[in-house]
Amino acid sequence: MPILGIGLHLIIAVFFAIHAVRTNQNQYWLFILLMFPGLGSLIYFIAIFLPSSGLEHGARKAVAVVQKKLDPTRELREAKEAFEFTPTAQNQMRYASALLENGDPNGAANNFEDCLKGPFASDLNIRYNASRAFLESAQFEKALGHIEAIRAEDKNFRPEQIDILYAKALQGANRLVEAKQAFAAAHNKYGSFEALAEYTIFAFATKDLETASNLNGQLESSMSRWTKHTREINLPIIRRLQTAMKQVNSN
Repeated sequence: MPILGIGLHLIIAVFFAIHAVRTNQNQYWLFILLMFPGLGSLIYFIAIFLPSSGLEHGARKAVAVVQKKLDPTRELREAKEAFEFTPTAQNQMRYASALLENGDPNGAANNFEDCLKGPFASDLNIRYNASRAFLESAQFEKALGHIEAIRAEDKNFRPEQIDILYAKALQGANRLVEAKQAFAAAHNKYGSFEALAEYTIFAFATKDLETASNLNGQLESSMSRWTKHTREINLPIIRRLQTAMKQVNSN
């Protein structure tokens, strides 16, 4: 058994040594791993391997999900307190994001716009989030204004998200012919599930049943190959799709 234990330590150390060479780590890691295989492997795992593996990010994300379920308004409270105590642009951005995620798009939109009046006036991420907030608060022309400003500044900034957001803002503004063209263009250009689903939801909402039926067939074909995890990730948009279908069927 002791021999087996020593062998296992060496195997783990060699594994991390190979990782160190492949990822161009400092050479002293090889010395540590080979001279002290047990302790050296533990240190290397914590200091180098775990942060670069994505496991640490996944663990943090899982913890964040649990915390949000247990205390859904915690981030909003903390963001508000931070902004009230230190009213910096960074704290205001955090507060605006928390407002948007907690169902107050009007408050979020106003705070994002305030951020755009200062040194962050050219920050495209803030402008993008402002357009999201104005869309969710049914201020569609303002949402379109921010989207057009983003496109004028950098046409390669989040192109798929911007194109879908633009189509949804056009729909909200009752510019339905333009909206259909924009949804179709996004679907044809990106071919993603999100673009297809949003176009399908639009088709059901506007009672374009022929288009909706065709698109829904494509969605069902795509979803039939999904794993349980993929379905869980896309659950919010699936629920919106089901709601759009029920509204058509109930009329």
